[in-house]
Amino acid sequence: MRVLIVDDHPLFRAGLRGALDTAGDIRVVAEAETAGEVPDAVAAHRPDVVLMDIALPDVSGIEATRVLAGRAPDVPVLMLTMSADDDSLLHALSAGARGYLVKGAGRDAVLHAVRTVAEGGAVFGPEIAGRVAALLSGARRSGAAPVLPMLTAREREVLDLVARGFNNHRVARELMVAEKTVRNHVGHIFDKLQVSTRAEAVARARDAGLGVD
Repeated sequence: MRVLIVDDHPLFRAGLRGALDTAGDIRVVAEAETAGEVPDAVAAHRPDVVLMDIALPDVSGIEATRVLAGRAPDVPVLMLTMSADDDSLLHALSAGARGYLVKGAGRDAVLHAVRTVAEGGAVFGPEIAGRVAALLSGARRSGAAPVLPMLTAREREVLDLVARGFNNHRVARELMVAEKTVRNHVGHIFDKLQVSTRAEAVARARDAGLGVD
């Protein structure tokens, strides 16, 4: 089984490569540090599984997974990340991830997960599995697919209000937080959406269905 590792920490990638390469049936064929490198790496090396971190320096690994699902739907993604929160888990699954492990999982668990996903199955770490059914059921009941999954729930709230034409002062008043907190959220939103102006952020928000009644 051919594996592509996507993670921006060289030491972690080296340790993961060492663990995978010791298995006779698994070989790491490439590594990538950013989400932007993933499509070319997949095209060049044709992995059977992509091991993907969420916290990447350019855009979220969740967004990278969504892009990959559209371009190469036959290449399964296994998330291997520090993010164990429900929001990240639900967004990763909605983006098309076939498995979700938290960093710190043992070698045997990672090898099992890679093999399972490569063979068409889905796999979740023990700290994750019990929450999957409830999360997906809740998402279906809500009737709304998650949008802009690289953002936190609070950042989406802020962006929704910004897209409605609210300035930072009014956003702060609506959410009952300090204006400085709103400015920090807006800065994070700009970074994650890779935009430099409020108008660009509003355009992205409107495209995703935010900021409209």
